[in-house]
Amino acid sequence: MSTIDKAPLRCVLFDLDGTLLDTAPDLGAAVNHVLVSEGFAPLSDDVIRQTTSHGALGLLRAGLGDELLEELGAGRLRAALLDHYAANLCVGTRPYEGMLDLIEWLDERALPWGIVTNKPGFLTEPLLAALPALANCGVTVSADTLPVRKPDPAPMYYACERLGVEAAHCLYVGDHVRDIEAGRNAGMRTAVAGWGYLHDDEDPADWGADLQFDTVQALHHWLRYELS
Repeated sequence: MSTIDKAPLRCVLFDLDGTLLDTAPDLGAAVNHVLVSEGFAPLSDDVIRQTTSHGALGLLRAGLGDELLEELGAGRLRAALLDHYAANLCVGTRPYEGMLDLIEWLDERALPWGIVTNKPGFLTEPLLAALPALANCGVTVSADTLPVRKPDPAPMYYACERLGVEAAHCLYVGDHVRDIEAGRNAGMRTAVAGWGYLHDDEDPADWGADLQFDTVQALHHWLRYELS
């Protein structure tokens, strides 16, 4: 972990899939529904978890490869995946272990927190509505909230503006290199969610984050210390 001195922490922002919520069960069910419907083998749980951060096309590509995906119609298959997923958004999806305790602690401290995700709003909003424990989320920035998405810093600045804090006083937590890039581009402190959808070939130590945590509990412990 970096020991670089930073501005006092006044806000925590989270990525959604693979950081705040384990959405892989429902995304995996959606891609496997499409693959099996097309006559192909389903993806394993391990492949799903390592590919979920790459979105619908990334999941389809993992099952079909580039050439076959294009031959069958990437747009058609992506639409079928998203239709199935939208109808089954919160069947197996759950907050990661310890996350609700962390959110409750942030709420008790009245420390603003929010979500900046590359998930489109038509999926993000109903998913969060299905999880009342996250009702105190101060801001949600989806892929289509602004004309640009992460790793562009604009969604990060927008979240800070809505929460009334400066970017330098925020911690952004995410499980993908674009999350760390987005936070760094905005001048935030950044942390890798090591419990998320990391690929075996990735080394988060190369991403340039200030911090890295293997568990939600470790993040919670650090926040308690930082804000004591």
